[in-house]
Amino acid sequence: QVQLVESGGGLVQAGGSLRLSCAASGLTVSNYAMGWFRQAPGKEREFVAVINWNGGFTYSTDSVQGRFSISRDNAKNTVYLQMNSLKPEDTALYYCAATPSSSSLRRGDANYWGQGTQVPVSS
Repeated sequence: QVQLVESGGGLVQAGGSLRLSCAASGLTVSNYAMGWFRQAPGKEREFVAVINWNGGFTYSTDSVQGRFSISRDNAKNTVYLQMNSLKPEDTALYYCAATPSSSSLRRGDANYWGQGTQVPVSS
């Protein structure tokens, strides 16, 4: 059974930092592109960042470029999202996803999804 379990969320003040983790079990992450998405209250799910199978390619949405970075440790079967200079508009449920293709993941087409971790950012 495949599981993606996010952790590291929590209340943070604007300007602060958090590092989210996504630990995978039941699959070998080195065979998958991994990504992060978020969904704010009352809004649709939004793509945040993607990383290819070996970390050689990353891409993030414009609103987080320069502030968020995605990385992975295949030996630990874990993907990370480092979030700096957080803003109140970053408040959302953040969840990770996995699929073989980076381009598919950017479109939100994923084989596996986690349950998410909440990130409230106070002003």
